[in-house]
Amino acid sequence: MNGQKILRKNKRFVYLISPNKIKNKNKFLFDLNSLFKSNRISYFQLRLKNSNSKYKYELSKKIKKITQKFSIKFIINDDPHLTKKVNADGCHLGQSDMNIFKAKKIIGKKKIIGITCNNSKNLVKMAIANKAHYVALGAFNNSLTKKIKHRAQISTLNWVKSNYKTKVVAIGGINDKNYKKLLLNNADFLAISDYIWNNKKLNPQEAIKKL
Repeated sequence: MNGQKILRKNKRFVYLISPNKIKNKNKFLFDLNSLFKSNRISYFQLRLKNSNSKYKYELSKKIKKITQKFSIKFIINDDPHLTKKVNADGCHLGQSDMNIFKAKKIIGKKKIIGITCNNSKNLVKMAIANKAHYVALGAFNNSLTKKIKHRAQISTLNWVKSNYKTKVVAIGGINDKNYKKLLLNNADFLAISDYIWNNKKLNPQEAIKKL
């Protein structure tokens, strides 16, 4: 199956992640609204590691309205309490974040919880046993967003898809040059950030049109 057929099968394959820092809130919200119109995005994750709680809360309320407008799932990174406070669709947890059981008690069992599993089959098995809604594998490519600690293999992605029905989000340096390979190997969604927000040649709207 070629890349174009994959795109027709799941046109909304983008799992968009926010930039690590948002310098201009109004421009960011404008860009987000424009990106959602592309009909490529299924999930949006707010990932702000060094922002204060009040700022994240006020921004999250505005994001929630936009995601609802476009029927996009709103995920908050590493903050189940904020997830509950703004009634986001779910949260994403890394291996050093809060454990899934505690997170479920805070946000409720019906909310989405995704788990970073790097390139580990054991972490995937554990996440699925603990009823994570999706697993994230990566990094598949070099990334400018954060330092690469774990390199993921296509063979691990194929192993997950061959043995489980759980959705897989592929992460790490994904752009218009390398995204098709991951779709061809049955990744359900592609986590994309730097290519959209820090592209030196294209603005966010132009960048997403190339996917």
